[in-house]
Amino acid sequence: MNTEEKVKQYLNAIEKDNKKGKKINAILEINSQALEEAKEIDNGKRNGKLRGKVIVVKSNINVKGMHASCASKTLEDYKATYDATVVEKLRNEGAVIIGMSNMDEFAAGGSGETSAFGATENPNALGLIPGGSSSGSAASVAAGFCDIALGSDTGGSIRNPASHCGVVGLKPSYSSVSRYGLIDLSMSLDQIGPIAKNVKDVALLFDVIRGKDKRDAISQDIKFNLENVNKLPKEVTIGLLDLEGLNVNNDIKELIEIKTRQIAKEKNWKIKKVKLNYLDLAIETYYPLVYVEFFSGTRKFDGRRYGKKIEDSAGREVLRRILGGSEISKAEYQGRYYHLALKAKQIIEQEFKKAFEGKDKVDAIICPTVPRLPHEIGSKISVEEMYSYDVLTVPSSLAGNCAISLPIGKLKTGEGIECPVGMQIICDKFQEEKLFQIANVFEKIEKI
Repeated sequence: MNTEEKVKQYLNAIEKDNKKGKKINAILEINSQALEEAKEIDNGKRNGKLRGKVIVVKSNINVKGMHASCASKTLEDYKATYDATVVEKLRNEGAVIIGMSNMDEFAAGGSGETSAFGATENPNALGLIPGGSSSGSAASVAAGFCDIALGSDTGGSIRNPASHCGVVGLKPSYSSVSRYGLIDLSMSLDQIGPIAKNVKDVALLFDVIRGKDKRDAISQDIKFNLENVNKLPKEVTIGLLDLEGLNVNNDIKELIEIKTRQIAKEKNWKIKKVKLNYLDLAIETYYPLVYVEFFSGTRKFDGRRYGKKIEDSAGREVLRRILGGSEISKAEYQGRYYHLALKAKQIIEQEFKKAFEGKDKVDAIICPTVPRLPHEIGSKISVEEMYSYDVLTVPSSLAGNCAISLPIGKLKTGEGIECPVGMQIICDKFQEEKLFQIANVFEKIEKI
């Protein structure tokens, strides 16, 4: 199948299931030039590592000529005037961008329900949330609307929906991918990353988008060789995360542990329990940072330069974070809470460092991606419960480590709906090669 035929196939699937059929609502905008771009690739005008790959981009990443709306009424009329660095790299390597995906508004949410343009459905469990904030990106892959998708991950926004939708999602090491062109949620945590149906495609897209960019001061080149991803890792020591004190569904916990011990036995890998102190403080550390940085980042949405004034046009969760950031930033606090959160962030980072580099070091830490099964769209859930979805993904974000979620099985909700469950594998900073090697082993066993 050539690229043009593939794009037509995906466009038909989107037409059928995105709004009219199953109403998945994963895609907010179709690229009107997608077929023309596909023809160019088929005619040999654009070649590269991604030749013929069809990609969906999260709506907080700038794609020239398309709406970078962040799924908000604030920016619903804003068309990007340039390509983000990651988008430039996709185009240069022969990819076709088919459309912009739905998301939690301004990436403020973890369920896929806070979009101003309606919630995204979970293609593998209709009626349930797909997870967020990269809800539309994960759902697009799961629904068969594209080959690969780009999302952004601040505290779990790629891994969370990847787990609920039964696909593979990577949060790269902090600073390994340029954020130029990303409308940020939290500058000290945000990272753009890939979502796909398999580890191979996630690794491929990571290889394309990684690297130093002069337009993003924190970005850097890292040691990574795509050819090494398929090598079988030897003498691996797996750290099974001690979840004591965390509210994690017992069935999910048991499924992850069984699969981990199965692999360790079959591959003759060592396995040990890993206790990371202060995990119970991760959420309380994460949100002061996000609130303050989000408040700061949204001051440009004043109704003069970009779209509407955010306080007059955004939804409840966005306003909650703006208000929280405004309060924490007040002069009388002198940055006290923000700086305390930064200190706690460093402590959690040191805990991971001890696990990966100390005398009892492990190669990877394994745990569930999300501590519970997805709830029904529209369910009344407290803010505390909603934030707790990220209790297992936030720690590695605070530490800046690379982490991947991949499907490891299915479980039924109390209502009898079968849902995918994701396993999270965490490796030390800039150890993506090792991360993919280990993930490949779990993926192959799961498919047998």
